[in-house]
Amino acid sequence: MPLPPKFRRAAGLALIPILLASLAWWVVPWFMPLPKNLLQSPSGSGLILDRHGIPLAHLTLPDSTRSLPVGFSDLPRTIIDCTLAAEDKRFFSHGGVDLLATIRAIKDLIAHREIISGASTITQQLIKISSTPARRTPLTKIRESLTARHLEMKWSKEEILTAYLNRLDYGNRRIGIAEAARFHFQKPLADLSLAEAALLAGLPQSPSRLNPLRHPQRAIKRRDTVLQRLAAEKKYDATNIRNALAEPLALRPLRENQNAPWIRSISRPQSNETTTRCTIDATLQNDFEKIVSEETAKLKDANLRHAALVCIHNPTGEILALVSSANWHDPRGGQFNGALTPRSPGSTLKPFTYLLAMQNNQRTPASIIADIPSPYRTPQGLDLPENYDRKYRGPVTLRAALACSLNIPAMRELNALGGPAILHQTLLDLGLKSLGDNTLEFGLGLTLGNAPVRLLELTNAYATLARLGRHLDPTLYPEKKSPPAPSLSLSQSSAYLIADILSDPNARAPSFPPGGPLDLPFRCAMKTGTSSNYRDNWCIGYTPEFTIGVWAGNFENQPMKNLSGIAGAAPIFHRAMIRLHQNQKPTWFTRPAGLMEITIDARNGKLIQANPQNPHARTELVPTWNQPAIAIPADYDDAGRALLNETYADWFASPHNHRQHELALNPSPDSQQTLRIISPADGTTLLIDPDIPTRSHHFRPVTNLPGTARWSSSTLRIESAQPEPLIHLSPGTHQLTATNPRNGRSQTITIHVKRL
Repeated sequence: MPLPPKFRRAAGLALIPILLASLAWWVVPWFMPLPKNLLQSPSGSGLILDRHGIPLAHLTLPDSTRSLPVGFSDLPRTIIDCTLAAEDKRFFSHGGVDLLATIRAIKDLIAHREIISGASTITQQLIKISSTPARRTPLTKIRESLTARHLEMKWSKEEILTAYLNRLDYGNRRIGIAEAARFHFQKPLADLSLAEAALLAGLPQSPSRLNPLRHPQRAIKRRDTVLQRLAAEKKYDATNIRNALAEPLALRPLRENQNAPWIRSISRPQSNETTTRCTIDATLQNDFEKIVSEETAKLKDANLRHAALVCIHNPTGEILALVSSANWHDPRGGQFNGALTPRSPGSTLKPFTYLLAMQNNQRTPASIIADIPSPYRTPQGLDLPENYDRKYRGPVTLRAALACSLNIPAMRELNALGGPAILHQTLLDLGLKSLGDNTLEFGLGLTLGNAPVRLLELTNAYATLARLGRHLDPTLYPEKKSPPAPSLSLSQSSAYLIADILSDPNARAPSFPPGGPLDLPFRCAMKTGTSSNYRDNWCIGYTPEFTIGVWAGNFENQPMKNLSGIAGAAPIFHRAMIRLHQNQKPTWFTRPAGLMEITIDARNGKLIQANPQNPHARTELVPTWNQPAIAIPADYDDAGRALLNETYADWFASPHNHRQHELALNPSPDSQQTLRIISPADGTTLLIDPDIPTRSHHFRPVTNLPGTARWSSSTLRIESAQPEPLIHLSPGTHQLTATNPRNGRSQTITIHVKRL
């Protein structure tokens, strides 16, 4: 029987709220867009592991927070239960909006005229923290509720809970439950106790007010509230709850001053992976940091505060350790990276000059180089370089010149190579990009280290020597693809000879006596360096397996107190190299084919018979195709002294010569040697300054044969003097002639003289 019209109208009116409620619950939410941040996986803040998987650095996100997202399978039951007890006990039964909790909250609001309890579900909170911040109005609340319904209809409960726990703020700039556990307890989630899980579950209510590091009692009170709610639900045995309530708070806050703190500033390769493995060995890094710190502390009174170290695995080019400073927390520049800061390298560039001399000028370790006063013309004027000890030794072998780190022979060899351009380009090819592109900027002083270089770059250049000429770029983050082919190859035999010289304790003994930090219990090629005014100390060396470079000094560029590389950087190098080979037996290079042992006279580099009674006999390595000339009687005087040519005349007569008992000047010098005017250059303009008349009215010329030339000029007065004459200047254009009386050959130059 049909209902009367009155009842049909009533029934229709009753259906309207039901239809509206159904629309609000099932249809309208689909029109509410989900937050964009929610549709993207949460970003991990990045974790850098060492080569063995040991954490080195946990990076931060752009907002300075740290996060470690996990999957639902990584969430232990205790974390889920404690979180639901703290935030939303009916999470798995409601549809995104807890109607019972909402009715209760409205009832409490009407009764008390203030908010007594919240009604937001985990889903609603997830929408809130994933959305752009907005004013807390009823309209905002309705929008979040409808969006929460949309999410509940689209995602599973497990997905929602996982997203929520990965995005929650747990205080101390830690986002997500896994990062909170790592920070507060240094534990993975699976290892948390029930009490620890309850503590973390309670923090998001008010991360600052409940911060357990600052307010432990508040945090414990909130933890106990969570545990008591668990007890009320009877999900856990009463004994477990009682033990958790009695468990003392045992925080282990994570300290971020871990090994290699500099690594956070080095860019990583682009990757979708949160975790990145680098080439650093954490154990080795820690040991090297201690060595650097301890050794610099010993030299505090010598005004040494900072040092850096780089260790490279030669076969791969991988960086095994990098110590950026002696103390990362030093307020006077401790966070500068000494391995990446350009500094003057001192004598550590000399091996590359001699390598080029062997490759390009057929030099060998037996070749003789003149260690005598050698003026050179530079853009700044005439330069007269000196050795470290201000001594001149006369003729020395290339081996002795490099092993004893003599300055003059290195500059003479670079000059013989045609100047600094070839060395500059070679160093650029080896990766020393901090030199820049100006070839002429540093002059011949480039071989003495007057150009700034980075420790990492220079250490890797030495690693190329250790690979016997094969160059690889240094690697911190290994590429998954095959490494590129080496970009530079040097002579294998020449590189071997350099290693042989740098590892020769007898050759360096005159300048570096035995018993110092360069003495190691195994064979190792080493080179020290000291910049001018003791501002930089260096020691770099290698075995076939590893290369270590050490810089010591002060980041603010203050000089040390008479501290050379042998005293400053070398002790760090010594301890580091010993530690490096602690678990790996050191080896040495196999001699390349084409090298042979010979015996030479160290005074003239000529081939002689091996004779243990001859104090000047030295065993030497040379290429089979490049043996020196055989010594003949004409090479010696009647007393057995080796004869020198006229190049050494000035040195031989000077106080620097302490070798009269073993050397003598040749009474019949080579008359064919060409005389060259070094200074002034042809076309030079000289200025007479009336304010300094006694200095600017005359000058002394310089030749490659000091004391030999006869000088003449038709327009200038020349006053005889030794070793070179004094030439008096007058305004005008003049010709100046130098003649070699032994062969009659001459050179004429033109100079211009003006008054200021």
